[in-house]
Parts: sequence; structure tokens; C-alpha cells
Amino acid sequence: MTSILILIPIALGMGLLGLAAFFWALRGGQFSDLDGAAARILLDEDQPL
Repeated sequence: MTSILILIPIALGMGLLGLAAFFWALRGGQFSDLDGAAARILLDEDQPL
């Protein structure tokens, strides 16, 4: 029973930390161009030898 009293606040804290990291990445523009990364993999910018 005492382990539940310790683990529940730790789990809630980790969940809030993950949510804060998600909103930080969202505000920082990490998810602004999702289609660009998918298209860049198809472009061949290397010059053949």
C-alpha cells in the first residue's frame, strides 16, 4: 500500500513532464512541416562519382 502512495505521484509527475515536453516542442515549431520531411527523403542531392 505504501508503494502505491509513492508510485502514483511519480507516474503523475512523469506524465506532466511528458505533456510539458510535448507542448514545448509544439511551441518550438517541431511539428510545423510534417510533409517536408517525407518529401526530402525522396530527393537525391548526392552527386554520383
